[in-house]
Amino acid sequence: MDSLKQIIPIVITLSLGLLVFSIGVRSTGGDFLFVLRRPGLLAKAVLAVCIIPVVAAVAMLAFVDIGRPAAIAILLMAISPVPPLVPGKDLKLGGRTAYVFGLYAALALISVISVPLLGSLTAAFYGVSKSFPASIVALNVASVVVLPLLLGIVFGRKLAPDWAHRAVPWIERTAMVFLLIALVPILWSSSPQFPLLVGDGTIIVIIIVVGIALAAGHFLGGEAPEDRPALAVAAATRHPGIAIALAGANHENPQVTSAILLFLLVSIVAVIPYQIFVKRRSATASRIG
Repeated sequence: MDSLKQIIPIVITLSLGLLVFSIGVRSTGGDFLFVLRRPGLLAKAVLAVCIIPVVAAVAMLAFVDIGRPAAIAILLMAISPVPPLVPGKDLKLGGRTAYVFGLYAALALISVISVPLLGSLTAAFYGVSKSFPASIVALNVASVVVLPLLLGIVFGRKLAPDWAHRAVPWIERTAMVFLLIALVPILWSSSPQFPLLVGDGTIIVIIIVVGIALAAGHFLGGEAPEDRPALAVAAATRHPGIAIALAGANHENPQVTSAILLFLLVSIVAVIPYQIFVKRRSATASRIG
């Protein structure tokens, strides 16, 4: 069991790294600077992804009295943006490649500053002493984003472009399979805690926070209409890896990790109706066009 606990984080890190590697392979020159070079797009993205979810979480927790572990988990997820799965979802919803990849790269870099800053401000608001080390976020971004992204760019454009582009679908499938395999024991071990988190309004709070973030991303979306779903999904989808790492840094109760995973599951389900709506609208527009 102890060896399994050591292996699972490694498998998850490698799986996420492979997904980001595939993003690097599929990117073209200038993609990752697309949003950074447009201050208006960047400001809207930061507002939708970093600020509004935190404000929504704080506001909801002021009205709904839920347990401490669930409240901490919701706040930690609110300050933890953009997991590696987001670009793939955004591209399937019709977002422009340059905007999707540029959005991901910009927010990943900004998270090194935004997560510790928003975490500290939130802790100060509640009058508690918590630690939000920038080193934890920076290490996460460096290992799961920057390094595999650079490797993907190098292989996709210089070392072996033909092989890399052919291999991308297989790399993505393999990464998802290993990611799911690694998540099963984590969800299984946390599942006994889920009933304790369900009856006090926790799920309702999560759904409303996700819904507000989704709406904010949609209405603050990019220059082109097809970019709106990209920012919407990026705003509504949080990074459980950062949230769990921060919970560990503050020696939180294991129930907080269970609540983080519950947030992840509920948010995935809550976003599905929006994704269906976008796909149907796109299909209708294509038929009319």
